[in-house]
Amino acid sequence: MSQGSNFVDYVKICCRSGHGGAGSSHLHRDKFTSTGGPDGGDGGRGGHVIVKGNAQLWTMLHLKYRKHVIAGDGDPGGSSLSTGKTGRDEILEVPLGTIARDAETGEVLFEITKDGETKILTEGGRGGLGNWHFKTATRQTPRFAQPGESGREKWNVLELKILADVGLVGFPNAGKSTLLSVISAAKPEIADYAFTTLVPNLGIVSYRGNKSFVMADIPGIIEGASQGKGLGIRFLRHIERNSVLLFMVPADTGRTIKEEYEILLHELNEYNPELMHKPRVLAITKSDMLDEELQTEMKRDVPEGMSYVFISSVAQKNINELKDLLWRAINQ
Repeated sequence: MSQGSNFVDYVKICCRSGHGGAGSSHLHRDKFTSTGGPDGGDGGRGGHVIVKGNAQLWTMLHLKYRKHVIAGDGDPGGSSLSTGKTGRDEILEVPLGTIARDAETGEVLFEITKDGETKILTEGGRGGLGNWHFKTATRQTPRFAQPGESGREKWNVLELKILADVGLVGFPNAGKSTLLSVISAAKPEIADYAFTTLVPNLGIVSYRGNKSFVMADIPGIIEGASQGKGLGIRFLRHIERNSVLLFMVPADTGRTIKEEYEILLHELNEYNPELMHKPRVLAITKSDMLDEELQTEMKRDVPEGMSYVFISSVAQKNINELKDLLWRAINQ
């Protein structure tokens, strides 16, 4: 199975929480007591459907074929004020960066960003109260108890937005996968045609002094991606979570560096203006074919005030300088 088919970043699931158990209407009886008071216990609550963060997961493949998740029902209350057993909770483990939405309204319910963090997606029904709760001065032996609350059933969407320190932004063929394969231990598929990368690749980049940061290669955006052209919006959402954006413009582009950069920036702005506030670094790739003179000329075309570096992944040119730039940007 290729990585492409393993990477699942969107699932729609029908979640049904458990019904609460009924309260008991038991009256106390033993060999010394023939007309004792109420001692019926409360019903147990129904099971919740819970979402839990797991830092070891990077895909929701394990949830892809689970269309229905059903939690257990609570048990009814018993005599001697004993509370019924709580229904079995259903726990869905998800990668960090997962957002839960209501499938009908699209409303964001919560997001999971930490390992071990848990949130209730669908709450179980409350258990009914036993008859001892209803005892009053005038009503000494209530022979009724409360039924348990029904569980809830609703469709939810779980959607993954990758959490990474650096997101690579560039057109197909800008050299993003090649850089990732050189700078980290990730092994993305690389070929000389557009849209080789169909799923985001993550790589851990080791830095000086045993430090490291995470880099995500997001599939190439093309003009019109923000309107959903090409592989557009599905991938742009992964960029939202990165703390630094590394813009990659190849030296052999038919446009000037500034033109290429402006188009990429425009796509991001159209999709989500908040992305414009993230720190940016510019890498001019495939620059092993440039001589000094050409490189000096191209520098004049770099947008003002932009941190940039000329790199070549294949020739390992300026890779450490790029890491330094990125590390500074992440930690500013």
